[in-house]
Amino acid sequence: MTVISLMTDFGIKDGTVGVMKGVIWGICPTAQISDLSHMIQAQNIREAAYIFEQSVPYFPKGSIHAVMVDPGVGTKRRPMAARIGDWYYVGPDNGTISGLLDRAELSGWKTQFVELNRIRYWLPVISFVFHGRDIFSPIAAHLANGVPIGDLGTPFNDPVRVDLPKPFRTETGWRGEVIYIDHFGNISSNIRVEHLDTALEHKESITVKLLGVEIKGMVNTFGERPAGELIALMGSMGALDISVVNGSAEHALGVKLGDEILVTFKVAQ
Repeated sequence: MTVISLMTDFGIKDGTVGVMKGVIWGICPTAQISDLSHMIQAQNIREAAYIFEQSVPYFPKGSIHAVMVDPGVGTKRRPMAARIGDWYYVGPDNGTISGLLDRAELSGWKTQFVELNRIRYWLPVISFVFHGRDIFSPIAAHLANGVPIGDLGTPFNDPVRVDLPKPFRTETGWRGEVIYIDHFGNISSNIRVEHLDTALEHKESITVKLLGVEIKGMVNTFGERPAGELIALMGSMGALDISVVNGSAEHALGVKLGDEILVTFKVAQ
């Protein structure tokens, strides 16, 4: 039994997600389907790339991840299947896999890419605007049934990459930016645990600055501070997060994606 995850910007109102599941089960009745997210901001490839890179390594080896955040649907952008390390991707070649590819290169994972041009693995009738149903869901199901990825299309080696922002080392710490804001209004940065490294042994000596507001010292969890207080902590995905205890840091600060975050240390790292 193979796990297939679905990530889209479709929402759950219109039946599109359910239809894709129906297509998958029609081809592979034993597939286990996970709803990774259907609330990606519309057409936001970078947000999809962030969620994809953070989430996929928690799935079992051999799992298949179909992503339908596809502002170029129906154009000449390539439909793609990929193997990245122990996992498979099915979706548009539009940069969604950029973050996981970065991790693959750092970790030495094997990769494989094919352009999905073998139409016998698609639905018989193809819409110009719903490739999630007509191409990507059938492909995911055929992979789950054991069709080798190389049978699904023509190999290539130049997948599209989007420029994901990287933090910069400064004389006193790191300069990064806001890259994600979650459902609770928690703010995630591109400064990660591996950047802060041994400085995290002295959390009380770390200062985090965002939009002119300074947070002196970091905490391990929300319960260490009273409700309404602005805090900095390492989030569950290993990123430096800024939160308001029992509140929304997004609303409290008026923050937006791309806003600068500065981290300084008072001790040598």
